Amino acid sequence: MHDDALRFWEYASYLVTVLGFPLALFAIWREMRAERINEHKEIEQREDEIYVELSQQYTAFLEAVLNHPELDLMGEAPERPLLTAHQGQQKRIYFEMLIALFERAYILLYEPDLGGDAARRWQSWADYMDWWLKNPDFCAYALDNLAGEDPAFAAFVKQRALPKPIPS
Repeated sequence: MHDDALRFWEYASYLVTVLGFPLALFAIWREMRAERINEHKEIEQREDEIYVELSQQYTAFLEAVLNHPELDLMGEAPERPLLTAHQGQQKRIYFEMLIALFERAYILLYEPDLGGDAARRWQSWADYMDWWLKNPDFCAYALDNLAGEDPAFAAFVKQRALPKPIPS
């Protein structure tokens, strides 16, 4: 090979090493970063979909509750209505449905040390649970029927059902 051609190829190899290699590393890093961002967006989207689906199920539950005011499921009647055996059974079924929905929300949405949107989504479910646990009928039913439920969920419900100390 001619001396000039050899120098040209040697110079080209240096140029590729000095410029091309860092440029390739930058391109790989950028691609991996874009993939991580897309994965994070997909996870957020899945979590949003789960939250929306659970919210729709809770809304459907509330609509069913509204269709049966005689059961006083929300415990808002001034006096406790006397329920027939069938109505008592219906009430227990509704409470069981609600416990199952809360357990599903706990399993799908709760993690220790949540932050950002995930914490906000979970807190809305914790608020629903707290509201229902203030209903003495539901609270008693829930505490009596946690056997067989997810152990972490059962511990969570028991802890939330404890009377809160009144600040001095």
